[in-house]
Amino acid sequence: MRIAILGAGESGVGAALLAKAKGLDVFVSDMGQIKDVYKAKLATAAIPFEEGTHTFDQILNANEIIKSPGISDKAPIIQEATKRAIPVISEIEFASRYTNAKFICITGTNGKTTTTLLTYHLLKSAGINVGLAGNIGESLAEKVVENTHDYYVVELSSFQLDGMYNFKAHIGVLLNITPDHLDRYGYSMEKYAASKLRIAQNMTGADFFIYNADDKNIAAAFKSDAFGGTTVPFSLQGAEGAKVTLHGQSIHVDVQFHTGQIDTSKSSLIGKHNQYNTMAAVTVAKLLGVEDNDIAQALETFQNAEHRLQPVGVAKEVTYINDSKATNVDAVWYALEGIKQPIIWIAGGVDKGNDYKMLEDLAREKVKVLVCLGKDNEKLKQAFGRIIPIIAETTSIEYAVRLSRSLAVPGDVVLLSPACASFDLFDNYEHRGQRFKEAVEKIVLKK
Repeated sequence: MRIAILGAGESGVGAALLAKAKGLDVFVSDMGQIKDVYKAKLATAAIPFEEGTHTFDQILNANEIIKSPGISDKAPIIQEATKRAIPVISEIEFASRYTNAKFICITGTNGKTTTTLLTYHLLKSAGINVGLAGNIGESLAEKVVENTHDYYVVELSSFQLDGMYNFKAHIGVLLNITPDHLDRYGYSMEKYAASKLRIAQNMTGADFFIYNADDKNIAAAFKSDAFGGTTVPFSLQGAEGAKVTLHGQSIHVDVQFHTGQIDTSKSSLIGKHNQYNTMAAVTVAKLLGVEDNDIAQALETFQNAEHRLQPVGVAKEVTYINDSKATNVDAVWYALEGIKQPIIWIAGGVDKGNDYKMLEDLAREKVKVLVCLGKDNEKLKQAFGRIIPIIAETTSIEYAVRLSRSLAVPGDVVLLSPACASFDLFDNYEHRGQRFKEAVEKIVLKK
């Protein structure tokens, strides 16, 4: 069995290591430059590889090709493989062949990472032997080399799902479907939604599909009559037939023999979108038999991934929140909607064609100051000039924090939620968020 692997990032190298461990003939090819850490892994395992090119003859003599998620089906090498009827699969599909562990798979346009991390935390805190993998940045295939877990919580992008055929999740979670990456789907929402719904493929009655019953795009795409698994719809809006609902700060779960009432009052997660994320994660925990009190305690100790509505300090009763990951208007809407206190909002960067109209009502209601952090702030100033009482601008994140501190009063929130890409002033959103955290610590917490 000869395997060709396209892409030598986390998923590609993980697949290569698993293929080698199983005695397969494996070759790795990457059109770009391979990071040193991955080259070292390939070299240590004596796996042949190339970078900067795809040698068609070496790739197309494989029995099967494993494609990294970022490579489009329109790439010439994939088109040629399709012509020759060479199967092209994802790393997740490949890894699933070599483990008897059960998969808890999470997808959605927004909220995947938070829900995946929270689900993993709830299960691990309860003593379940669980691993974490997928789009979260960890290779499932590499973990399956050792294969020491009973369950894997796997974050899946639509691109990963596209290369999955025989794979079956024991529990699948679909959070939402909103337009994204449509260039990969012929600008068709129907095709994109169908990709997301592959999360529920091949399920039987012993498997569970947890989905957001309030999401109109899911409702339009999911055909429950033809579905073989057990449906578990969750809803904040009282959708008919919902099996998971929220009453005040308590999540009610009523699924077959898995019932519960879980207190969420001590969760640190902010906003309506995180209520949906929490409902999904709590439902998974209940389906695996975790007790209500254990879930409530784990919600209290959960720490989300950095740069996602992350509290980074409190000084003089002013809270500082790092939401640098919010690089679009939708993400900022969630942040503004979820924060109940008056807000000093730091925003700006490289505009991506933003339409700020959807933020106007929230900005009018909650934002007292807008600090524009970018080289070109005209669009932000025009959008909010008549809505937000005070608008300032700077290219220094340290000055943005100092100014925010001087204008804040006890009870306010200083929120970095940019709505824009970071590349005018920073390397990436992580760099921007880290600089914000450092500025808060230096200027606020130590004085």
